[in-house]
Amino acid sequence: MDRPTGVTILAVLNFLGALFCVLGGLVFFVGLGMAGLAVRGGRVGTGPVALLMGMGAVGGVICMVAAALSLIIGIGLWKLQNWARVLTIAFTCLGLLFSAFGILTGLLHFHLILAMFRMMFVAMYALILWYMFQPHVKQAFGAT
Repeated sequence: MDRPTGVTILAVLNFLGALFCVLGGLVFFVGLGMAGLAVRGGRVGTGPVALLMGMGAVGGVICMVAAALSLIIGIGLWKLQNWARVLTIAFTCLGLLFSAFGILTGLLHFHLILAMFRMMFVAMYALILWYMFQPHVKQAFGAT
């Protein structure tokens, strides 16, 4: 069976997300490492230097893990693996939950623009969830 167009779009978006996560990781590794060295004139080990370099290392590792996960899911979607569909549904549900909290936070703090921005994410996540449960998409992944 041919890959549905929406699945192709989601796979490509995962590939792009992986690329941006790698770039973000490099910014963390290199940028905060250089900023840490610039703080104390190249002396490694002092408080602010160690803090900046540590933040760069942790942030970079988190970005690289996110990139690997996004790449793996993108490949799974491209190859119509049902586990990739399930992971997409799970991460979309997490995104929906966090966006709902973002809406609530925006409304509680009277940040209406933030709440409206989060509502766009809720709509996007809801659309992805709806699409992943469509019969032709489930059939393409071999799910019943």
